[in-house]
Amino acid sequence: MRNQTKMMIRKALMNRLNKEPLSRITVRALCEDCGINHNTFYYYYADIYAIIQEYFQENLEDVIAAYDETASWEKSFLVASRPALENRVALDHVYHSIRKEDLENYIYNVSGGIMIRFVNSIHPELDADPKDRNLIAHFFRCALTSMVLHWIDGGMKEKPEYIINRIGFLMDGSIEEALRRSADEKKQRNSDK
Repeated sequence: MRNQTKMMIRKALMNRLNKEPLSRITVRALCEDCGINHNTFYYYYADIYAIIQEYFQENLEDVIAAYDETASWEKSFLVASRPALENRVALDHVYHSIRKEDLENYIYNVSGGIMIRFVNSIHPELDADPKDRNLIAHFFRCALTSMVLHWIDGGMKEKPEYIINRIGFLMDGSIEEALRRSADEKKQRNSDK
């Protein structure tokens, strides 16, 4: 029953977000939509923003699980884009609200979770400096976060498959090359000692 109530509250919020801006949605309206009282709402959530944070956290876990299954950052980003495509208006309303940072943090965490795993999985036998591996992952994390935010800001018109696959094609081999350079430099430093 508890999970059903939580899911009902989340569904009510998503339904409203697909129709109106976040700033116009109230706890009272969600309670009316769900047929629950305020105490029930506050038993599960501190406020409306807690629902959004929980939603993003659960999606983050799904994306990381998708990466762990496929070992593909591209496929993981496509998993991450599904909720956006299913709820474009809702996402736009969150993006253009005072809680935009929740969405930005979600995208940043998705990018980071995927890229650190991906970079660490590439040629683990290369003795690249761990700081360089983290720096490379952070660079791609920031680049991908910026790309996704730009896509959302532009109205999510392009298909994410095209953007993600195109970036994957254009950047293919760049991480491997950076890791080789790091390993070569580390080897050179060690031989100079």
